[in-house]
Amino acid sequence: MKAIDAGSGEADLIDLPEDFMADLRARRAEFAELGQLPHDVVERLRELGIYRALVARRYGGMEASPTAFLKVIEKLSQADGSVGWVASFGVSSMYLAALPEATLAKIYGDGPDVIFAGALFPPQGAERVAGGLRISGRWPFGSGSTGADLIGVGIKIADEQGAALPRMAVMPAAKARIEPNWNVIGLRGTGSHDIVVDEAVVADEWTFVRGSKPNLETPLYRYPAMALAAQVLAVVGIGVARAALDEIKSLAAGRGSITGAPRLADRAYVQSEIAKAEASLRSARAFFYEATEAAWATLCEGHEASREQAMLLRLASSQIARTGCDVAQMALRLSGTIGIYADHPLAAYLHDATVVAQHAFLSEGTWQSAGKVMLGLDSPPGYP
Repeated sequence: MKAIDAGSGEADLIDLPEDFMADLRARRAEFAELGQLPHDVVERLRELGIYRALVARRYGGMEASPTAFLKVIEKLSQADGSVGWVASFGVSSMYLAALPEATLAKIYGDGPDVIFAGALFPPQGAERVAGGLRISGRWPFGSGSTGADLIGVGIKIADEQGAALPRMAVMPAAKARIEPNWNVIGLRGTGSHDIVVDEAVVADEWTFVRGSKPNLETPLYRYPAMALAAQVLAVVGIGVARAALDEIKSLAAGRGSITGAPRLADRAYVQSEIAKAEASLRSARAFFYEATEAAWATLCEGHEASREQAMLLRLASSQIARTGCDVAQMALRLSGTIGIYADHPLAAYLHDATVVAQHAFLSEGTWQSAGKVMLGLDSPPGYP
């Protein structure tokens, strides 16, 4: 296969105005209390181009590089982890690309700024009827669904044999009901409520197998889709950890202890721990973007990303999620009694970073899957 013009790169990073970022930081408690992002924030993300960033140029999108998109999500996550998490679902255009081209043309018929959200597991049975598939059920963890134009849910079809990966049905958001029940310790503003569907009929051409071959043939759409799905979540952990590290450095340089002990900044163990955390975070981040750029370069040269490259994308994602959690925990630990208050930023950073690392795409089992690939063994469906 000949080399293809990769097009968008770092120059396509979305400009995130400082007044917007400051507003996000100031409203973190509001997002957590609401349990979802307010409409004005979602619409601002749309206006800024988050949801067109990875849409194909033929549909009016930016078709930016993975690195460009990931760095935007990282920066948003420094302001608020929930905002970064919801914005990360701009990646959805990557796996929507497995839909027929005629369906994609309808989705983007009025422009590329379409917000898609959904929940895949557990797949619910779908019955064949006139006009397509009749779908009913409940799906948890519908992150960002309250602001979506389109909703996707995982289904299983009785007469579909041998499918290793789940199928997803896409429908207008009006066909689904969002049941607010998101009650967690971290990423509280993501609106990851249950999605409920009652007797909706979805045509076959509005369904696709998650992680299957896309119907668009450019470097971006040949990038390992399941790996990128993990990356956009993991990068939230980098942003949150950076915010936590900046917070403890600022705190350490402040006033002394009420007990008369030296300032945090003057204590040897604080100096060492902050230095170690900085090195760990930067190292994990460098590995993450190195793996991303290597896979992207291979695709832009006209080749397919190798199984090992895809594995490294997943491994680097698990690493930054774990490192982000460790750094946020260190920051809270160093803060002493100041950080134990429920409304202190360090408490929120630790909870957000912990939830990132708990995600199934980034959890303990992903390390074993990476090791299997390294050793030439079979890995689970969808990995890498």
